[in-house]
Order: sequence, then structure tokens, then C-alpha cells
Amino acid sequence: MRSTLLTVTLATITLAGCASQSAESQLKRKETVHVCQDGQCANQAASTVTFKGEPVDAAAEQRLQALKQLAEQDPKAAYDLGLRLLRGDGVHRDSYQGLQWLRTAGDQGLDAAQLALGRLYLGGHEEMGADPAEAEAWLSRAAAQGSSEAQDLLAEAQAAKQVAREDYRVREAERKYWGRWYSSAPYYWYWQDRSWYLR
Repeated sequence: MRSTLLTVTLATITLAGCASQSAESQLKRKETVHVCQDGQCANQAASTVTFKGEPVDAAAEQRLQALKQLAEQDPKAAYDLGLRLLRGDGVHRDSYQGLQWLRTAGDQGLDAAQLALGRLYLGGHEEMGADPAEAEAWLSRAAAQGSSEAQDLLAEAQAAKQVAREDYRVREAERKYWGRWYSSAPYYWYWQDRSWYLR
């Protein structure tokens, strides 16, 4: 009887020790974060990781603010800032803001920005899909200023716009056809008294 009690006591102490070690390892796991960037992954302390996966760089933030002040006054600076934001060159990469700065420069009449926007909208960029109509608008503005490259791309944009229109027309016709078929197709089964029955 004493040996059984001793065995049970030792087993209980062993299990309690294992549970304590498991709790410590879980606590250590919570203190680190697994961060993957540019194809490389590593565990980093949770206190040093930001939502962008990088420590905040005050100097980079100051450079960005100085570039924004210049960009508000000069379309060439807005074009430069837009490209930097799209590429992540010296600043945090931000496609949305980059596109907005390029649009600011293009609206102020800078033909290089208009051409760049036309190319981005023609081919699409990252999560932004191609938009041939928007590409045509920007390329026509650049072509009006004498850009031969914009003139060449304008023909591509117009062809892509026509293809997109035709695709839309076909999809709408199919949607209308299948919508009519679904609404007129008979049901072979019906629900009654908590069961399905064949008609």
C-alpha cells in the first residue's frame, strides 16, 4: 500500500514538473515573434517588432516628411516621391501613396508622371489590376505633350479597352442567361415536415 502511494506521489510530482516546463516554454514563445521579410525568416523579440516587421527609423521618417513638403510645391518632386514610394527606395514601400503622388504630378502637367501612370494602369501593379480606360486617359494626356512612347502605348491601351468592353458584354450576357435559367428551372425536391421529398 505504501509503495503504491509512493508511486502515485512520484508520478504526480513528475507530471507537475512537466506542466511547469510546458508553461515556461509557452511564455518564451509569446515573447518572440516569427517575422519573414524578403524571403528570410527569423524569431525576433516581440518588443522590437512593429507591424511593418521593421524597427521604426526616425531618420527615414524625417526624410519622408521633407520629401512630402517638396512634393507639395514641385511636380518633379512629387513624381520622384511617387517612384520612391512605389519602389521602397529610401522610404517605406507604399504603393497607394506612391500612386497618389504620381497622380498629383500628372495632374500638374508633368508628362513623365502621366506616362508612368499610363504604364502602371495598362499593366497593373501589385494588387491593382489593369485599367485600360484609366491608362488611355493618362497616355492621351502624355501623348498630347509630344511623348512618342505614350503615343505607341496609347494604341495598346485602346485595344485593351476594347477587349475589356467585349469581355464585360459577354459576361453580362451569360449572367442574364443563367439568371433566367435559374429562375425558371424546376425543383425536383421539396421540404415538408422536416424532410425532403421527391416531386
